[in-house]
Amino acid sequence: MTSFPFIKATFPDPDMNPRRMCRRLVLHLLRLRAARAGVDLPECDDETLHDKACQNRVEGVALTREDHRRANSRANRLYHRILRESGLDHLDKTDRDRLSALQDGVQIARISDEHRADDLAAALHAEMPWMAPATEYAWHAMRRSVREGRPGFRLPPVILDGPPGIGKTRWARRLGELVGASSTVVDATGEATSFGVVGCQRGWTSARPGRVLELILMRMTGNPFIIIDELDKAGHVRSDKGHSFGLAEGLLPLLEPATAADWTCPYFRVRFDMSLVSWVLLTNTVSPVPEPLLSRCTMLRLKDVDLLHLIGFAEREGRARALSEASIRSIADALAAVAPQAPARPSLRTVLRMLDRAADLENRPMVI
Repeated sequence: MTSFPFIKATFPDPDMNPRRMCRRLVLHLLRLRAARAGVDLPECDDETLHDKACQNRVEGVALTREDHRRANSRANRLYHRILRESGLDHLDKTDRDRLSALQDGVQIARISDEHRADDLAAALHAEMPWMAPATEYAWHAMRRSVREGRPGFRLPPVILDGPPGIGKTRWARRLGELVGASSTVVDATGEATSFGVVGCQRGWTSARPGRVLELILMRMTGNPFIIIDELDKAGHVRSDKGHSFGLAEGLLPLLEPATAADWTCPYFRVRFDMSLVSWVLLTNTVSPVPEPLLSRCTMLRLKDVDLLHLIGFAEREGRARALSEASIRSIADALAAVAPQAPARPSLRTVLRMLDRAADLENRPMVI
């Protein structure tokens, strides 16, 4: 993991607030007047000296109420000028404190060398060989990130188009796990608009940061895997004024590295570098997906999982779960008994349910 400057804003010194700045200005004025009057100030710390100055208890030097008012006014102007230059002046203290966790950067998962890329791709292929086109795509991306010396790994936006139940989501999550990056799955059927993913402007009752930024803030990682499931079912949303708030439209600036590198969060209204986020979009058919989004992604068409691959997966996963050989053999035999031309063919989801059921049976309490 390496550190990456994710937020495009500066954070003022936490000790820099109007009250402390006013105190420094008052002490500075007191020392100037004491020097001009040839008065030796009492030997004490700044806190005590400030209290004496405010109470006009410094012999030979007096500060008026107007002096204090002007110092306070100047301190407030300086403080707000610092905030304006930081890019955070429009936020309240709660939001500034929340974003302050990003001031030292976030962690970035990276591929150390091409041999590591080869090992990761081989491991992924061994687990899910029917996802070979997707694994090959990720393999080339991993090797390319090493050759080009990128700060972290980013899978270029990809659409995995294929029948349901073949493990597209599982593959994307597993790739993120192998790389060392966080991941989250967004169900597009429950996120018809872009607000849930990219965030919503303040003023709306449901205003909040998007799920992508929330994940980054929670995990402090700058290149997570965002998996959009059922993208073809996202639908299209338009306001009364004709503005589009569809999920597909909201993703467009985040899929282009150039615009993602200078992306402004609608909620915080602060710029962030989202250029290392990996986007994996899952569909069962691409016909409803808008052309602008298709043009920004590589589309990989995947096929159904054949029975041999399902049996091999069941055996590997069963042993990984420490199931008995008898249970694993029973699942494999049940899958092998399915006729090649059967109308209802088992899917990866079917196999996972069978494995869960076998684990439940093996771990049920014994009746004495």
